[in-house]
Amino acid sequence: MGTDFEGRHMRSYSSLFLMVFFAVACNTGDETMDTAAEAPVADAAVSSDLSCLVMGDIVALEGRASPLQEVRFEYEGGEGLLCYGAPSARDREIMGGLVPFGAPWRGGANEPTTLHLSAATTLGGIPLEAGSYSLYAIPGESEWEFFVNSNFERWGVPINDDVRSTELGSFSANVGATEEMVETLVYEHMEGHFMLSWENAHIHIPFGN
Repeated sequence: MGTDFEGRHMRSYSSLFLMVFFAVACNTGDETMDTAAEAPVADAAVSSDLSCLVMGDIVALEGRASPLQEVRFEYEGGEGLLCYGAPSARDREIMGGLVPFGAPWRGGANEPTTLHLSAATTLGGIPLEAGSYSLYAIPGESEWEFFVNSNFERWGVPINDDVRSTELGSFSANVGATEEMVETLVYEHMEGHFMLSWENAHIHIPFGN
């Protein structure tokens, strides 16, 4: 991404936070499938009419190969919003290929995968206050290590030492096999966990107190 695009991308975040200081959302931009890849807003409220789309920058979504998706959910004591770019396999090898084992991955495309919470809870056993967090993972063949980070106002890559300096914690999750090929990356919220599914792999991500 060039400097002009990155500047516009970050300004979109600033405008959003001025308009909805106590609300949270995802920003937009174009797809990058690189695998190398601010404190959370306290007492944030996830507005029921707010989506992951920043309306002032919606033109940037046109022609995206990996659409911006959202998962809105309720949990004990609060509401949440998960935002992620959803790439498709398109006849490519995904696990161990496009998503290499042993390297940090943003868990999607474009911006970092971002979790917005209106009340305190846990993710993978990590206690989280109300606010916004980015998520990324280091995939493995049988186990993934997930990281929760307080820095979410950025592009999804690189996941370098500067980004990792604001990690809040990590946890591991086992990899299971899907019943059939999942063409497009998808996150789902279920009681007690999120499910990440793509290609022939699915991963349960523990969530909730």
